Amino acid sequence: MPKILGTSKNRTFRVLWMLEELGVDYLQVAVPPRAPEVTALNASGKVPVYVEDDGTVLTDSTAIITYLADLHGQFTHRAGTTLRGAQDAMTCGILDELEGPLWTAAKHSFILPEERRVPAIKESLKWEFGQSADRLAKRIKGPFVMGDQMTIPDILLAHCTGWSISAKFGPENAVLLDHFKRMGERPAYVRARAL
Repeated sequence: MPKILGTSKNRTFRVLWMLEELGVDYLQVAVPPRAPEVTALNASGKVPVYVEDDGTVLTDSTAIITYLADLHGQFTHRAGTTLRGAQDAMTCGILDELEGPLWTAAKHSFILPEERRVPAIKESLKWEFGQSADRLAKRIKGPFVMGDQMTIPDILLAHCTGWSISAKFGPENAVLLDHFKRMGERPAYVRARAL
């Protein structure tokens, strides 16, 4: 049985949600970043850490959910197709343009040593996030990010939207808020959030 280290209060949630969507049995070890169990497998101390049945360790939430989607042939377009290229472009856009400002704000709020934090940067990051959210919303093609099929970008977008709400970044964009509401009603999302 695969094992996932981390809690649903960070990027580990993305992996838990994907596992729940796939209906895969797994063991969750609910430990925080930099816990000894984490640093033994990932020198950065970041979660999630995914350990496959054969002992192979994967890190980075996007890499893990991409691996799982490819492995199970669900929530992704086939590699080597233009649809997959478009999906990967949306994935990278969400990570660069939405997660980037959120992560930088988090670092300047509670992650960096206090003497390295620049709290004033957060207002600029909120503006950047809002601009990016509006541009990204125009690229959504249907009920899901890529059209009629739920894919990896839906998990990333919903997670970043939820993160932005808890960080008081917004978003003000109705398309993103509607997407977040629909994703949050999925049974797998609800199960992962309850962990």
